[in-house]
Amino acid sequence: MTITPVRPDRRGSVQTPPSAGLARPSARLGAPLRRNAPGLVVAAAATGMAAVVNHLAPSVSPMTAAVALGVLAGNLRRGDARLLPAATRPGLGVTAKRVMRLAVVLLGLKLALSDILALGWPSLVLVCLVVAATFFGAQWLGRKAGLPGDQPLLIATGFSICGASAVAAMNGVTESEEQDTVTAVALVTLCGTLAIGVLPLLHHPLGLTDLQFGRWTGASVHDVGQVVAIGQTAGAGALGQAVVVKLMRVALLAPLVTGVALMRSRRAGGRAAGQNRPAPIPLFLVGFLACVALRSTGVLSAGFVNTAGTVDELLTAAALFALGSTVDVRNLLRTGRKALLVGLASWVLIAAVSYVGVLLTS
Repeated sequence: MTITPVRPDRRGSVQTPPSAGLARPSARLGAPLRRNAPGLVVAAAATGMAAVVNHLAPSVSPMTAAVALGVLAGNLRRGDARLLPAATRPGLGVTAKRVMRLAVVLLGLKLALSDILALGWPSLVLVCLVVAATFFGAQWLGRKAGLPGDQPLLIATGFSICGASAVAAMNGVTESEEQDTVTAVALVTLCGTLAIGVLPLLHHPLGLTDLQFGRWTGASVHDVGQVVAIGQTAGAGALGQAVVVKLMRVALLAPLVTGVALMRSRRAGGRAAGQNRPAPIPLFLVGFLACVALRSTGVLSAGFVNTAGTVDELLTAAALFALGSTVDVRNLLRTGRKALLVGLASWVLIAAVSYVGVLLTS
């Protein structure tokens, strides 16, 4: 073993060797990677499994499968300990937050301004009214039911905009408790899955034409994949209307979340001096808008957009698995009955408002 000598300087002070106390750059970078690697590997494997489930059962989106796998993995136990190793928690935490924010950014590549403008003013007014009524109505229902924390806000955001992605985007501003976030994701996933079976059965009994049914689907269903699954049951024309109306709702994600961010930033500005004030507009929302602008230029090929959409779905699935793994099912069953009722009521609310809006604007 080589011992580095420690020599006094001319004033008698001890000189520290140049390398003492200084970590090499590779070591500084390697430590977080080693800490997060187990969770990242588990999330990637679960995403692959979710993709296989989607391939075998196309009506089940990778995101729905990922949430279910996460809840299952997080609640399987060996004795009193969870089967999912504690070493996976740091990596799963990174996946639930940072990977989800990246997925929200890529979501902007699905949206072009020309598609929104092609809807026409009646449809634009319809979408804005539906989103506003659902956003404020669901929050009112949540508060009346006594839901804790940010659950009313997150549930309202998920139902009014675009499901799990919207919940994640709002959570990027609120930094809510994991239980609140997971509850909102679970509710929009459950109701969106139910919609796949229920809405096609209501197509003709409600007296809707194929195009009206497509617009109703786009205005009332949460996840884009679920909108496609439902809209295609009424033909290509209905599917086109459903997707465009749905993307218009996605376009309202940025102004809605930014509005909440600005409101919370102003509240934080009234606190004692010296406390950190949150950024008024999160960077991931800036990235989302940049992707919308890039898509609107028309320079991206259809193949690139489709590939980016697939990557976005996989990233979202990985983040939802990580969120699902934090759910304590026993606790959710004890305390989640009110949230379930609020979720079902919010689903009925957006379906009813959308139905009336479609009839009035047709």
